[in-house]
Amino acid sequence: MAHKLVIVESPAKARTIGGYLGQGYVVESSIGHIRDLPQSAAEIPAKIKDKWWGRFGVDIDNGFEPYYVVPRDKKSHMSKLKTLLKDADELYLATDEDREGEAIAWHLLDELKPQGIPVKRMVFHEITKPAILAAAENPRELAMDLVEAQETRRILDRLYGYEVSPVLWKKVMSGLSAGRVQSVATRMVVDRERERMAFRVASYWDLEGTFDAGASKEPRMFPAKLHSIDGARVAGGSDFGPDGLLKAKKGERVHLDRAGAEGLVAALRDTAYDVRSVEAKPYRRSPYAPFRTTTLQQEASRKLGMSASVAMSVAQRLYENGFITYMRTDSTTLSDAAVGAARAQVRELYGAEYLPDAPRTYASKVKNAQEAHEAIRPAGDSFRTPAQTGLTGDQFRLYELIWMRTVASQMKDAVGQSVSVRIGGAAADGRDVVFGASGRVITFHGFLKAYVEGTEGGKRSDDDQVPLPDLHEGDAVSAASLAANGHETKPPARFTEATLIKELEDREIGRPSTYASIIGTILNRGYVYKKGTALVPAWLAFSVIRLLEEHFPRQVSYEFTAGMEDVLDEIAAGRKDRESELAEFYFGSDAVTGLKPLVDGLGDIDARELATFPIGGPDSGIQLRVGRYGPYLEGPDDEGTPFARRANVPDDLPPDELTLEKATELLANPAGEEIELGVHPESGLQVVAKNGRYGPYVTEVLPEDAKKNDRPRTGSLFKSMSLDTITLDDALKLLSLPRVVGVDPESGEEITAQNGRYGPYLKKGNDSRSLTSEDQLLTIGLDEALRIYAQPKQRGRAAAAAPLKELGEDPVSKQPIVVKAGRFGEYVTDGEYNATLRKDDSVEAITLERAAELLAERRAKGPAKKAAKKTAKKAPAKKTAKKTAKKTTAKKTTKAAAKKS
Repeated sequence: MAHKLVIVESPAKARTIGGYLGQGYVVESSIGHIRDLPQSAAEIPAKIKDKWWGRFGVDIDNGFEPYYVVPRDKKSHMSKLKTLLKDADELYLATDEDREGEAIAWHLLDELKPQGIPVKRMVFHEITKPAILAAAENPRELAMDLVEAQETRRILDRLYGYEVSPVLWKKVMSGLSAGRVQSVATRMVVDRERERMAFRVASYWDLEGTFDAGASKEPRMFPAKLHSIDGARVAGGSDFGPDGLLKAKKGERVHLDRAGAEGLVAALRDTAYDVRSVEAKPYRRSPYAPFRTTTLQQEASRKLGMSASVAMSVAQRLYENGFITYMRTDSTTLSDAAVGAARAQVRELYGAEYLPDAPRTYASKVKNAQEAHEAIRPAGDSFRTPAQTGLTGDQFRLYELIWMRTVASQMKDAVGQSVSVRIGGAAADGRDVVFGASGRVITFHGFLKAYVEGTEGGKRSDDDQVPLPDLHEGDAVSAASLAANGHETKPPARFTEATLIKELEDREIGRPSTYASIIGTILNRGYVYKKGTALVPAWLAFSVIRLLEEHFPRQVSYEFTAGMEDVLDEIAAGRKDRESELAEFYFGSDAVTGLKPLVDGLGDIDARELATFPIGGPDSGIQLRVGRYGPYLEGPDDEGTPFARRANVPDDLPPDELTLEKATELLANPAGEEIELGVHPESGLQVVAKNGRYGPYVTEVLPEDAKKNDRPRTGSLFKSMSLDTITLDDALKLLSLPRVVGVDPESGEEITAQNGRYGPYLKKGNDSRSLTSEDQLLTIGLDEALRIYAQPKQRGRAAAAAPLKELGEDPVSKQPIVVKAGRFGEYVTDGEYNATLRKDDSVEAITLERAAELLAERRAKGPAKKAAKKTAKKAPAKKTAKKTAKKTTAKKTTKAAAKKS
């Protein structure tokens, strides 16, 4: 029976679209790519096997013509598609509308070779019934320029990988790979670690105080920080370079040390202060643009803890099931229908006062953005709230994020006022001292009511408020407390997935759709590993990048890699041709050296030198070597024989932490060598300390006749311990872990203190709570453990921790006030109310008076709203009642979610 054959990429998409198109259409998937360049020697066609370029699958001598093959596991499926095509009277190629999707459509056309029937290119940006029906009614021709650009990219990557990877196999380690973009991404991570290794810490001190504006002011107390002394700014962290030296010229900054800061506190004991200046400015913040691929990946990482690959996988499922628009896009534009849907929900959920007079439009900041796509948004001409979708788990969380961002993009600006105050006084020694305080009050939250973007690195979020009293120039104020605080500069932060994606995009390297796979590749290859969320380069990556920088400098440069994206865009636009660009890349030209001449002229490469890195300078006598089984240290023995002693480097020790002192310690106690500590008084077994793959630890030595299933007790050394100073008593305490703290009197469950991969924690059944220090594992009692479990747990993370500081009794509640570390920073609590420390507060400087003031502000806002308890579902009396209840519940849940965000 004749039908119209529609081919899409995935089975899930095929099922959804098939339901929309109905009878007369047969919708089948290609299950991804149906053919590619040969992946193995067995796939290389016989007619090109004897050619010098045969291993590439690309005829380099004749215009870089590719030879494509259908993989063995796809041949049966291709037969199925050809069978369906025999009875078809039309063929619709409905793959994604990007370069890769266009290339898949062309491969299908070239492989199926339809005879005598129309072939149409069907494109859509969301999988909803109206969009699919409209796409079927309005097909277009295949865009061969897009196919040409994708084919060029594929050949470029094949030539780069197949030429450079064998060099790595021979000179670094077998099984490695190089890639046009993956190698540059690895270089970025290595370069950041090099900066950290070269970084020199600088210490500096400042003064932080709490000032009293008088009983008539609200708030009465406010924080301020030392700004200048005798007109010269006090040096802060940004004033120091990576070498630990002040960047400013002599006299431009005052560098306080501990003695100077504490002396100044003493000199200011009886100082009277007055307000020198008050500068008020209007505060305005416009909504964030709707999501595109990279901003979605970054925000999913910051807010949801999703890796780039997980975020894209979840987004793919949402797209295929008709919940969101296409998730690989550079565009921030919204269709008129989407703008209307977002504005309707703003009016419904937040009220007309939050709706701007005119719709908002967003210009793309991405060079050569593919504006044919929309931004990532909820699908359809009217948006489903998260509660109305029926989604759960990661799909619900990501849809909610996309929905909130889209709705917020069509809301009014947030407005308020920011104030900067300068307070001055004369010290006892005659120095003129100025303190600075800054505040911000938001008078209309606008879009922040719906959505606040996540931050990293301790940055203040857009909805943070710091109120200051209504001060005027000349007002007298007094210092309630002053404290000297010491600080140290910090090295540049390691990349996370979110910040690496941002850096790649800022440098215009690669495409947003490829970032998730790039990060996945460098992680899977072992070039980079994760420590928490930070991306840490392995020593193997240092060897690989050193080889590439020394012998393939152009191919691994940031500028060249970014420039290749411009070339591909020019090919996609029809302004450049594939053959000439590939020829310059591979063979070179008068201006540049190509890849082939570089590979052919490599000459001798000293593999040992590539894999050797001096530790502590070339004269230290200690070096790190990257070996076949991982990195290890070489150093002199007790007789001074060079490189006679070896020690493995722990897998989880970042390169910037391998100092000369640490290397000396590892060489003194290499893995495998045991330090006898004594006999365990209970088991009678010998207790030893040794260095292992994951760091130093203590363990019992089992007798020779021990049973096969017997396992010795072991315990990792605390960070405060070292193999040089470990004693038997210390070892016995470590071997006692996990330790039973006690039994919960309510549940009857046992509470244990344990040390885990992510640090010390308590465990009660399936409920775990983090501890703040390893020492607590040995000291925490049942009462303190129960107090920790009495605190609410936040989104799967430990919400409670041991107090960082005890301040005294609250004058209102008469309960003890303590400072604790929470998910969103430090806070003070009296057990009933929690108040987050402001930007200018610190754990070290916070006083009882300041804590009581923060709690009083929090108490004035009333108790926190509690979520409604879940009740068992009751059968509805009538169908109408069920529909009404569902609609009301969805609306309430959505409002609560928006308010919470």
